[in-house]
Amino acid sequence: MTQEKKVALVTGANKGIGTEIARQLGQHGYTVLIGARDAQRGEAAAAALRTEGLDAHPLVLDVTDAASVQAAANHINGQFGRLDALVNNAGVLLDSMPPSTLPVDVLRATFETNVFGVVQVIQMLLPLLRATPNARIVNMGSGMGSLTLTSDAQNMRSGNPMIAYAPSKAALHAVTVQFANELRTTDIKVNAADPGYVATDMTGQQGFNSLHDGALPAVRLATLPDDGPTAGFFDITGSVPW
Repeated sequence: MTQEKKVALVTGANKGIGTEIARQLGQHGYTVLIGARDAQRGEAAAAALRTEGLDAHPLVLDVTDAASVQAAANHINGQFGRLDALVNNAGVLLDSMPPSTLPVDVLRATFETNVFGVVQVIQMLLPLLRATPNARIVNMGSGMGSLTLTSDAQNMRSGNPMIAYAPSKAALHAVTVQFANELRTTDIKVNAADPGYVATDMTGQQGFNSLHDGALPAVRLATLPDDGPTAGFFDITGSVPW
């Protein structure tokens, strides 16, 4: 290890919930890496956090590009020598029409980022996480990916059918459980976080939860104590049904 200070990577962290997660982890004393596809936007977000006295650094990272992910992993290893927390926050919401008419290409593009991108990032960063004591992996899920909630006709989520985003989050929840199962014999804990309905670019700046509250579930899971859960799904109030 090149340093003792904990290091966290947040993907898609140049704005919205991602930036707020990075901010709160920085307030917990972590060195935070601002994963962003655009170098300038990543630097701008990191610079803003540094003005708050936080230890923030930009990291160019496109979760759908294997070469980009590997370069990021190499940079983290060479610069910091450790990775204590990985928050897979990068995601897209591309649904623009009912399930019966949404082009399949939109479905593929959604899964490429929300599912395959997450798997790729975890796989390529897992050696660093395994080498770091008590590492944490947090995948940003969604209540829209809960089969229990979206199949309930009385739940508001059932009134907004999505064939791309919602199934991609359901798949991400399953991915979370399978990685957690593989890593149960290690000190690594893997969980999914539900930020709730937060006003961001993804939601058209509409929502009930503040950015601060939307980031809290992921931050709590990224900083879990040794006796914390794994293979779970949590929002700000507690456990969420799959």
